[in-house]
Amino acid sequence: MAEIITVARPYAEAVFRLAKDEKRLLPWGDALTILAAMMENSDAVTYVTHPKRTAQEAEKLIVDVLGDRADSEVKNFIAVLLENHRLTLLPEIARQFELLKSREESVVEATVESAFPLNDAQAAELATTLKAQFGKDIRLSTSVDPNLIGGVRIKVGDEVIDASVRGKLQAMAVSLKS
Repeated sequence: MAEIITVARPYAEAVFRLAKDEKRLLPWGDALTILAAMMENSDAVTYVTHPKRTAQEAEKLIVDVLGDRADSEVKNFIAVLLENHRLTLLPEIARQFELLKSREESVVEATVESAFPLNDAQAAELATTLKAQFGKDIRLSTSVDPNLIGGVRIKVGDEVIDASVRGKLQAMAVSLKS
């Protein structure tokens, strides 16, 4: 996985700089999201990477799917990826682009796993608390993991806050063993 990130990052950074300079972060983000979804579909990947398919045929299919989102710069980007056999990196390029975009917009992604579903008020309160702690706007995504028993586990960037009952029980078990 680290190798994919390492190879995808320069492409994402180049596209991000171009999009930022031209004040087109949203259109590029939309195009990359569609391209990433296409390359996460095994049939599409098989079609565009088939050895008998020319780069022009693959590019035409991709451009057709993008429709009016495929301006000349997006077409050039697709051509570069095809030429360098990097088309399958698009999902990771899109993820890296979104990370750069979020950082630029002072927004951080926070993933919250809870033992029970959070209601809107709880999610809003948690987002407010995290915003105060990290000093940035928070984009919250939640999921339910009944194995937590109670509480929440929050991941913001590479920081994990484990306030779950399961996490506390595991910490207690480690403490008792030492």
